[in-house]
Amino acid sequence: MRSDDEGVRDQLPPALLDAIALRGATRAFPAQTILINEGDTTDSLYIVLSGRVKVYASSDEGRDVVLTEYGPGEYFGELSLDGAKRSASIKAMEPCTCRVVQGSELRQLMIEYPDFAMHLTRKLIRMVRRLTEQVRSIATEDVYGRMVRVLNDMSEQIGNERVLRQKLTQQDIADRVGASREMVNRVMKELTAGGYVTQRNGRLVIVRKLPSAW
Repeated sequence: MRSDDEGVRDQLPPALLDAIALRGATRAFPAQTILINEGDTTDSLYIVLSGRVKVYASSDEGRDVVLTEYGPGEYFGELSLDGAKRSASIKAMEPCTCRVVQGSELRQLMIEYPDFAMHLTRKLIRMVRRLTEQVRSIATEDVYGRMVRVLNDMSEQIGNERVLRQKLTQQDIADRVGASREMVNRVMKELTAGGYVTQRNGRLVIVRKLPSAW
């Protein structure tokens, strides 16, 4: 998953956000709505105005792997610029509002606003690096190691603890580390029994630094 710094860098500067938003239509989506299906041939760009969405890929067996998430000021759908089918699905994690810009408008925007073209290029570079790291993690780390990486990336330091920024179920965690919910449940039980993690107000709290190996 992305770090906080990556999320900030993926946000459009206010001036660019305003300029691009003028070209599209605003649409509201209820929670759990699928905005883009893997394999679709649509070419729209979505700018998140409120709420959060997740990007995920599905296996033939129906297991989902979450690739990343986007929030207000961020955008997705830019990979359709090459005319190929959508490579991943996008689902609203909560009620969200997006500005939807058609592909033809997007290409014109890149010509009129070179800063947007540069922002898009840098975002794609970060995406490639992040996905490369995810592939490396799956190939070289066990489930526990991947869980530590995700929990640290998705939490923030508050005093002597780290608190997850959003509520996650064990299935949510499993989808992010490419493991079964049963395996995640087993690790979480051991971490809880060992006094490393706890639940507080519906959020996971890392009480003390997680061991490097389990």
